[in-house]
Amino acid sequence: MEGTYHPDLEDRMLAETICSAVSAAGLGIAAITAYRKRFLAAARIAAYSLVPIGLVMTGAVEWLVDTAFSPVAWAGFGVLGAAWLLFMSTRAVERRRGGRKETTGGTEPSAVAPAASSPSRAVTAKPRTGAPAGEDFSDIEAILKKHGI
Repeated sequence: MEGTYHPDLEDRMLAETICSAVSAAGLGIAAITAYRKRFLAAARIAAYSLVPIGLVMTGAVEWLVDTAFSPVAWAGFGVLGAAWLLFMSTRAVERRRGGRKETTGGTEPSAVAPAASSPSRAVTAKPRTGAPAGEDFSDIEAILKKHGI
């Protein structure tokens, strides 16, 4: 049984070796940084350097390696991605509609004043008498003058 190939075991050992080497290299860089009297930066580098070895010790690397080579796990990531896309697309549609909710055929209670317009759609300026409705730009001109445009 010594000569048999165990891909899971070898993949885990490779990942653990890489994490250990990254941690050792990072701690070496932290020591050099501390030698140069940059203690705050050295402490930060040491903290980052301890993360990979901590992940190995907790078993997270083993879990990640098992997940990386599992087709079921990748299918699960695909399902999570599809769910995320659905959430984002519904939010985009909601924003485009301006926050209005779609009607569901009268199952929801009606508004108190269904014929009332929302404040953002209310017409605040009345057109001058004798002028066509689309040509009253006095309030727009006042705003532009106020801002110096």
